[in-house]
Amino acid sequence: MATLRLFGPARQAAGRSVVEIGGATVGQVLASAEARFGGELTRVVATSRIWVNGETASADDPVGDGDEVSVIPPVSGG
Repeated sequence: MATLRLFGPARQAAGRSVVEIGGATVGQVLASAEARFGGELTRVVATSRIWVNGETASADDPVGDGDEVSVIPPVSGG
């Protein structure tokens, strides 16, 4: 299982900042999280950057036990 870390609006949508989620790829991990936490998380993920172990990742990238997948929503402000 991977550790999914959620920040800002992603954390609010899921109601937690960390969750253990299974999946062989980044896309599978995110799909499992979206199915578990619902449509608001899906909307946030669509505009977020995804990282695995501190590196930018794509949906096809593999994920193994102990990997950390992070959802980083865009930040705005002034």
